[in-house]
Amino acid sequence: MAEYEVNDAAVAHVRDLIDERQYVLESDWGDVQPDAAAQNAYLERHSWEEYGAWHLGLTKGANDGTKARYAFVAGDFRRVHRSALIACVYRASEWRHKSVELAAHDLLQHLDEVSGHAT
Repeated sequence: MAEYEVNDAAVAHVRDLIDERQYVLESDWGDVQPDAAAQNAYLERHSWEEYGAWHLGLTKGANDGTKARYAFVAGDFRRVHRSALIACVYRASEWRHKSVELAAHDLLQHLDEVSGHAT
């Protein structure tokens, strides 16, 4: 099983997007998650650094400048999706990637607070 570390640059990027209110609160992540074609299209116009800024996890041992290096995407390359953060928390906790799980959870809590949905 792959091992991941938190992508601190992505956590900061996603937090900034949340603070700038660049998010979607209700979506079906299975329907809006970027597929391979969307990822390739994004990479045609953006750097690997920009691509990586959307992924909360970095695959240990994977080469930079490859899709395999990045995991746990948090949005659709335009906005953060609450459903994506939930999926990140779920997947990371399911496979015991605790640091990524906690980073995604903290971002989810921040999103709920900023959007006025924290209770």
